[in-house]
Order: sequence, then C-alpha cells, then structure tokens
Amino acid sequence: QAQLVESGGGLMQPGGSLRLSCAASGIIFNINSMGWYRQAPGKERELVARINRGGTTNYADAVKGRFTISSDNAKSTVYLQMNSLKPEDTAVYYCNFHTLGPYQGDYWGQGTQVTVSS
Repeated sequence: QAQLVESGGGLMQPGGSLRLSCAASGIIFNINSMGWYRQAPGKERELVARINRGGTTNYADAVKGRFTISSDNAKSTVYLQMNSLKPEDTAVYYCNFHTLGPYQGDYWGQGTQVTVSS
C-alpha cells in the first residue's frame, strides 16, 4: 500500500520560514484533495490548509496570509510554505490525501515536528 513521506520540519526562530513536503511512495488513485494538519501537545489535531484537485485552497484563520499550500498532482506531492512563523505554530504536522470513488479513504503521513523558538 502506498505511504505518504513527509520532510522539511525542524527548529526555526520566530519570524523565520520552513517548507514542508509530502509525497506518495506509491500510486494513489482518485486523490480528491491534499492537506496539512497539525497537533500541538495537549491539543486536538486541526486543519492547517487544504487544496483540492482543481486548485481551490482553504486555510485555518491562524495561518492565513502566512502559509501557502501548493501541489503537484502529477507527482502526488503537496507542499506547505510557512512564513512569519510564530511559537504557537509549534506542532507535529501531518499531511493527508483524501481519495474518492472505489478507493475512497484517507492516507496520513507519519508526522514531522516543527518547533518555533528563539
């Protein structure tokens, strides 16, 4: 079964930038949307940003204007450019692919730690 492989997390100072990437290790059919979620210690997992196959995006209010999601459908890859990072962005970030049709379901990455601290 295909898996999602994430990269790009790490430690960054407030105001800095990081770029996360997530790619499928095998073939995933009927991807309808790709997204990024995050989970901070003691909190529930929350949606950060999502992009559908047509390119429509939506963002959590907390990241609007600072984060940008993009995708390469041909490569089954999704990116998250994070600018003007804040300490409250510290969390484990997970990518998600949602599929429809006979292969309907959700794929999740293993998570990548993002820490924003001076």
